[in-house]
Amino acid sequence: MIRDTKQPIKVPAKLASRSGGKAARADGGKASTAKVRASKTAASKAVSSKAGTKETAGSKPASAKGLKGVIAVAPPSFRRERTLIKRGIWPIAGCDEAGRGPLAGPVVAAAVVLDPKRVPKGLDDSKRLTAEKREALFDEICATAQVSVVYASPERINRDNILRASLWALTRAVHALPEMPRHVFVDGRDRLATKCDCEAVIGGDGLIASIAAASIIAKVSRDRLMCRLAEECPGYGFEQHKGYGVPEHLDALARLGPTVHHRRFFAPVAAAWQKIEGARPPQIRDLFEADVTVEATA
Repeated sequence: MIRDTKQPIKVPAKLASRSGGKAARADGGKASTAKVRASKTAASKAVSSKAGTKETAGSKPASAKGLKGVIAVAPPSFRRERTLIKRGIWPIAGCDEAGRGPLAGPVVAAAVVLDPKRVPKGLDDSKRLTAEKREALFDEICATAQVSVVYASPERINRDNILRASLWALTRAVHALPEMPRHVFVDGRDRLATKCDCEAVIGGDGLIASIAAASIIAKVSRDRLMCRLAEECPGYGFEQHKGYGVPEHLDALARLGPTVHHRRFFAPVAAAWQKIEGARPPQIRDLFEADVTVEATA
């Protein structure tokens, strides 16, 4: 029997509901799959945009790939000092030194007590700052904080070794402050033999504002001093390399020989003395042979 195609085909209710359910599930499944894909695409785009924003801000994206080596470096903060202030501990000093590694010149230590109401902006490890920025911060720190500077001469370094001379200078810098602090933060591993509590912080010049300020004071003070020594000892390039063992300095050391400002037990200087047949390092007092040289500002 041929059925009239114009007439609607009657389908049993149960069969209709089943077929309709399957169709609905099929359509719904496709729709839901499309929605999931769309949401994943949108999410990936959002992550990409956020990653780009973070990358330009100088931080490392958590989920971004191929961006290895991007590390966010936070500047030093005054947080630890404020924590102690809330406990009634004050004054609080930070101290650091400059010039452990050079072949010539003194090691310079500085201690700084920052004013909590006038902490200079832009404080950082002196090695991460330009010379111009260090000079500007040096003036601001000296104008707003308590500062002391101590020089340990090459003669003291020759006699005691560089570590002991550095610790001596740091300790004297703390004691030379206008007011003896109750707590001291010092950069490095070694605590100081001070009359107050002392806390050694590895990498402290990049973490604690007071130590960062001390690192700037010590660095600028030493750089200025080496420029003065360059005028007294021309040909060595002290004004450029500040006494560090760069090739230009080693060449000058070989040509001109060591000066009284060179640390004679550092290997390149000792080798230079050995080349001078029958000569020994002169036993004379240099510009920094006094027991202690202190500069302090209130």
